[in-house]
Amino acid sequence: MYILPQELRRELKEPLGELYRSFSDVRVDEESFLITVGDVTTSNALKHGLKPDISIIDNRIQRRASDQDLKDTAEVIRAENPPGTVTRSLWSSIETAIRESSRSGKRFMIIVDGEEDLAVLPSILLAPPGTTVLYGQPNEGVVLVKADETFRRAEELIKKFEEA
Repeated sequence: MYILPQELRRELKEPLGELYRSFSDVRVDEESFLITVGDVTTSNALKHGLKPDISIIDNRIQRRASDQDLKDTAEVIRAENPPGTVTRSLWSSIETAIRESSRSGKRFMIIVDGEEDLAVLPSILLAPPGTTVLYGQPNEGVVLVKADETFRRAEELIKKFEEA
């Protein structure tokens, strides 16, 4: 398990990719493997006709129960992940979903019991080439990350976590 140290919290508040104030401005290459992280981001992607290969949600928005319509035909995987951590459960769920989706073309929704905020890092680190990751930046918009371009940064960040 990786535990987010207090001193890294401020650094992680900075977008890892390009910030868009409106989801309508986001352009995702149709050929791209797409991962969405967060209830609002996933809901917006679906409303805009995007079909994420992997979506990761926790049924919460800024720590309150989500009222987002996340009806989707994706296969569900469940993971446990307390706030401020990246557990083996979350990591292996993302790894399994990516492997199976890449192999079979099936889409997966990972429902996290706990918090999905830090799922962006393993999503980038485990992503197949050409992956786009979309995640919400609270009260600011949505961030578009090209995993290939952000891999080293994600690797540097996860190395700063405490291992337990």
